[in-house]
Amino acid sequence: MSRDCDRLGIARHVRGTAALLVLGVGTLMFSAPNARAQSPQVPDRTAALKRMSLDELWDLEVTTVSKQPEKLTETASAVQVITGEDIRRSGATNVPEALRLASNLRVAQVNAHAWVISTRGFSGIFTNKLLVLIDGRVVYTPLFAGVLWDVQNLVLEDIERIEIVSGPGGTLWGTNAVNGVINIITKSAGDTQGMHAAGSVGSSLGDLGTVRYGGRVGSNLSFRVSGQRSDREATWLNGTKSPSAWNITQGGFRMDWNPSAGANHVTVQGDLYQGTEETVPLTSKVDGQNVLGRWTHTFSKESDVTVQVYFDRTWRRDVPSTITDELLTSDVDVQHRFRLGGRNNVVWGAGYRLMQDDTPTSTASVGLLPQSRDMHLFSGFAQDEMAILPSRLKVTFGAKVERNSFSGVEVQPSGRLAWTPNDHQTIWAAISRAVRSPSRLDVDYHIPAFPIAIGTPGVNGGPAFQSETLVAYELGYRAQVTPKSSVSLATFYNKYDDLYSVESVGGTPTYQIENGTRGWSSGFELADTYQPASWWRLRGGYTYFHKKLSDKPGHHFDSSSLGNDPSHQVLLQSILDLPAHTQFDGVIRYSGRLPAPPLPGQSSLDLRFAWQVRHWELSIVGQNLTDDRHSEFGLEEISRSVYGKVTTRF
Repeated sequence: MSRDCDRLGIARHVRGTAALLVLGVGTLMFSAPNARAQSPQVPDRTAALKRMSLDELWDLEVTTVSKQPEKLTETASAVQVITGEDIRRSGATNVPEALRLASNLRVAQVNAHAWVISTRGFSGIFTNKLLVLIDGRVVYTPLFAGVLWDVQNLVLEDIERIEIVSGPGGTLWGTNAVNGVINIITKSAGDTQGMHAAGSVGSSLGDLGTVRYGGRVGSNLSFRVSGQRSDREATWLNGTKSPSAWNITQGGFRMDWNPSAGANHVTVQGDLYQGTEETVPLTSKVDGQNVLGRWTHTFSKESDVTVQVYFDRTWRRDVPSTITDELLTSDVDVQHRFRLGGRNNVVWGAGYRLMQDDTPTSTASVGLLPQSRDMHLFSGFAQDEMAILPSRLKVTFGAKVERNSFSGVEVQPSGRLAWTPNDHQTIWAAISRAVRSPSRLDVDYHIPAFPIAIGTPGVNGGPAFQSETLVAYELGYRAQVTPKSSVSLATFYNKYDDLYSVESVGGTPTYQIENGTRGWSSGFELADTYQPASWWRLRGGYTYFHKKLSDKPGHHFDSSSLGNDPSHQVLLQSILDLPAHTQFDGVIRYSGRLPAPPLPGQSSLDLRFAWQVRHWELSIVGQNLTDDRHSEFGLEEISRSVYGKVTTRF
């Protein structure tokens, strides 16, 4: 039986890899005879963002809040935007480091290959209340309802922007968009023409190398291909190097085609990766492939339809837990946007996702039963944005209805109001309901892997486990105070019910997963951008957070395990252009103490100095410069690091 499962897994692996490779190679073969690189004079979108004044940055369009383009100034939500230029000037080397630039996110490094990323609390190894998308592909594992950050490896130069919405997004994005949504949007192939190559070497980082090439076929089709290799040294534990060194190799492609003068746009893109992570007693391994296709037909500036499909395969052998997990995800989504009358903008759509998860175990100590599951997710949503007073007052109502394989039908409604008294101020308010649907660790997890009679020590999954729920109340203010300064303030009160708990069954040594916890959280997020001169820009923010959880009647659970969150966070980024084509940039961060288990508050400083000449850029970056080593989450320590980088673009 196990051999049959192995053969089935290998066959799935081969089919997924072959499909991706055939599509990528076919694109290259089709492109090669007539391909030509775009000249360096063609503007890059990141360079355009760099040249924007603060007033123009203030009017950036975002899509995550309403699934349609809208000005950042007019959004009825707590949203922050990290541009590609912000990322490049920070010296970040991977996606989690780039996300440190959002003051409304809690980002903590656990070891060389593990990160904890959350917003509005509940930070933990299995953070499960944050939805993450990469170009429309949901990065999600039903194993624990969260994100495996070690395999979200992108070429940072290809990121156009990252939109971070703190607060519920379930009305549009569905399950797990409870406390926030991270939407990573990469550049089109047309904006990444020519050759880009970069190499970095230094302490802790080890080595990082990237090569990307973009070209065109005729005037309507553009493409890019890329490859990247990253090696990272181990973190520290009790004064010695821990077994956590990490390497990952990734390849990717993207093709954008506009066949009919802009009315239609077709995107095909994909990635594959393979890596190893040092763990005890052996090395853990990861690999995966994904391919996505999206077609958009534009009827007018106010109406379009989008059809998107993707296939995503992830596989990992996690030695410490003895679990091997293979997940095959197939997803199709249709969305239609149109104007109804003179005041209503309507967005509606439907989707289906099939997640086939296989988790064979190598020992009987821990496991998931059944080992394999097919999980279905059906969804439909509709949202109407009504202009009560054109350009001044709008209200938005919407709801998403989903049916999942664990808890059945879930409804996630929301109502939002935005008042814009003038062109430089917006006051907004929102009420939303969101759910975190059950994961396999909630329902199928067992210690030992093969449960025996009640009364014997162990942990059983919760077959009756229901979705965790949130009702959120938000109030915010956004203003461009002067031509050189803008500010955003978001306040919130979140009420949670049916949260996770692990409780004794009838006073026996056997424990079962239940919905025995409830509580609330509150706080505010302040963000500011200030541009004292055309050659100097400052951005940053402060976040305050407070949470209180308690047992529901008849339940008993130590709720301190549901997130280890600081009350205070501070961020400041400085981007400074100096004479002689040089740059000097810095990022200062502070995170308050963690309560349980306790860790003291910490500050860190990253600095970057760069010199640009023709098509070359030489830079040196120092990270975590305030101390030799420090712990951000858990026992392992992150060390100070310095690396040099050479980049060429032509």
